[in-house]
Amino acid sequence: MQSALYYLSTILIWGSTWFAITFQLGATAESVSIFYRFLLASVLLFAFCVVRKKRLAFSLQEHFFIAAQGFCLFAFNYLLFYWCTRYITSGFVAVIFSTVVIMNIVNGALFLKKPIRLMVVAGAILGLIGIALVFSHELLDQQTAESSQETWKGLWIGLCATLCASFGNILSARNQTAALPVVQTNAFGMLYGSLIMLLYSLLAGHSFAIQWTSEYLLSLVYLSVFGSILAFGAYLSLIGKIGADKAAYVSVLFPIVALAFSQWFEGFEWSYQAMLGVVLVLLGNVLVIGRKPIRDAFVALKR
Repeated sequence: MQSALYYLSTILIWGSTWFAITFQLGATAESVSIFYRFLLASVLLFAFCVVRKKRLAFSLQEHFFIAAQGFCLFAFNYLLFYWCTRYITSGFVAVIFSTVVIMNIVNGALFLKKPIRLMVVAGAILGLIGIALVFSHELLDQQTAESSQETWKGLWIGLCATLCASFGNILSARNQTAALPVVQTNAFGMLYGSLIMLLYSLLAGHSFAIQWTSEYLLSLVYLSVFGSILAFGAYLSLIGKIGADKAAYVSVLFPIVALAFSQWFEGFEWSYQAMLGVVLVLLGNVLVIGRKPIRDAFVALKR
């Protein structure tokens, strides 16, 4: 029952954060919003570490790899995702991000020397076909050339953001292999990510004034506390209970939640091509993860 609660929490929170990001767009620069988001999250995580008396002393080399993880996971990948949300609906952004499962396998083979299975190749092909179908209407509609151009822009920005996040996942795997604790690594990583966004914002000449509206402030707190801390904590707990391979199944399910939010609040309308494309993306992720981990995950959830 506890594992099922962790699963449900992770899927619902991560599935909803894509829509919450839309409330961050506006007068406040995206990099400034990300700075505040991860600064708040890191402060809360450091407070947790102090209360629980967790080790916070690391070597200079360890800080280098933690900062690299922060750069990829808590800085520029989110900046790209925020930009991506300007051009396409939040649900589609989540569908693009679900391809991180495939990118992780490829990057794991390149950087961690992990073998690639044939089913992974098949899953990657299905995922790419699915992405093409999801965006086929917007990309091929000649009557809305401007809309098509924006969709292309959003698609490429989203894929670049996902690739950056995948590099961050590989760095996280490397750091965990080097026995760096996850909670403290993320506390420092989020701090470094926020400082990187601070420097970027200063160089870009952005104002640090925020929007004093309920929508902006509530979304900021939600993304910091729920999206950056609680969901990640639930996911880590899930990994500890049923294993990382079984826990990875959340990446198949949270895009469905994100698309539901997009339909309810952003006026997203389903087409047959989009529905088929989403199904192919999800099937591709299932093939990448494998049937056995998924079957074992559901068995574990029933315990």
